[in-house]
Amino acid sequence: AQVTDIVILVVAADDGVMPQTTEAINHSRAAGVPILVAINKIDKQNADPEKVQRELAEIGLTPEDWGGDTIYVNVSAKQAEGIDELMEMISLQAEILELKANPDKLATGHVVEAKIDSGRGAVATVLVREGTLRAGDPVVCGMHYGRIRAVLDDRGNQLESAGPSLPVEIVGLSGVPMASD
Repeated sequence: AQVTDIVILVVAADDGVMPQTTEAINHSRAAGVPILVAINKIDKQNADPEKVQRELAEIGLTPEDWGGDTIYVNVSAKQAEGIDELMEMISLQAEILELKANPDKLATGHVVEAKIDSGRGAVATVLVREGTLRAGDPVVCGMHYGRIRAVLDDRGNQLESAGPSLPVEIVGLSGVPMASD
């Protein structure tokens, strides 16, 4: 199952294109998911964002500035530089792709991973695709079912609900579902 709508390909400005970069690009292309490039670590002494652009252009990710269709944003996660522009470009890409989800519908989503927790039982990390997931809601994940006892964010904080595009852990399933259920 396709779980993502846009791939944010993060490439270090000091390292350039690595084998895992090419692998990620190939996976994105195979899934037909558009790629937005974030060139990170631009604050480092030996950063060379232009080199990264050249290397990526050689494998088909030509920057918009060069007449291509790939959005590039220079960022420094450490210094929080370019993050606003990156968020803006993600929003723009989502708008162009007409990515919309109705939070009022019955919740649907994808299981990213699942496990048995000795204190909580079956726990599934899910990505809400559409609708809103709430504690108390009935849920079916593949062959497993239940009533959601808890919805937790990535820090383990209990939430009242989870809307579209939010990854959460849910507790209350009859068993451990498979990833992609």
